[in-house]
Amino acid sequence: MIKEFEQVVIIEDLSEYDLKAGDLGTVVMIHGDHAGYELEIFSADGRTLDVVTVEASQVRPVSRRDVLHVRERSA
Repeated sequence: MIKEFEQVVIIEDLSEYDLKAGDLGTVVMIHGDHAGYELEIFSADGRTLDVVTVEASQVRPVSRRDVLHVRERSA
């Protein structure tokens, strides 16, 4: 189960936020019975870029097999 302050992986493009599948976010709030989450999105240097609301089906926990990758955000 995903908990507050855990990192999660976005599993689908969220064009309204300029986020791509594979981007990471940190859970800062859990909505309902884990129906959705508020995510804080950070830049690689640690600055907050955005806080977004997602449905539970749009994220997954980070796996030990995941590899980090950096991309430049257009916004």
